[in-house]
Amino acid sequence: MAEDLVITKDASKESQYQSIIPQIEALLYGETDFVANMANVAAALKEQFGWFWVGFYLVKQDELVLGPFQGPVACTRIKKGKGVCGTSWAQAKTIIVPDVEEFPGHIACASASKSEIVLPLVVNDEVIGVLDVDSEMLNTFDETDLIYLEQVIAVLLNR
Repeated sequence: MAEDLVITKDASKESQYQSIIPQIEALLYGETDFVANMANVAAALKEQFGWFWVGFYLVKQDELVLGPFQGPVACTRIKKGKGVCGTSWAQAKTIIVPDVEEFPGHIACASASKSEIVLPLVVNDEVIGVLDVDSEMLNTFDETDLIYLEQVIAVLLNR
């Protein structure tokens, strides 16, 4: 596939996801390198939605280590159970944070981040990493994001 995306900004959030997910599938089609695929997923999501930060952390021994991302520099390592990412890993569940200032133990990698969604990457019942998305606005993420970002992760993990 050509590395061009058709970005639809003047549509509902649901319509934007419905447009970008097939494009992500096509972008990843035939590519087996996980790092390359994470990089393209982060870029496609950032380009479509314009979020402040989109990226992956991967489990390496007893911590999450920064993987491919789009946005400003980020925390490099996060302990299990710490911050939103570490909590998502420890609980193996998606966490939506409407206001990061209200999340106990939030790790402020960037002071501009106001809301966040973190989804675990689960393979064979084991969390291998997380998808972390941050917004500069409060209350950005909801059930729609959870549903469609889970679909994005399924596309990524089924390569």
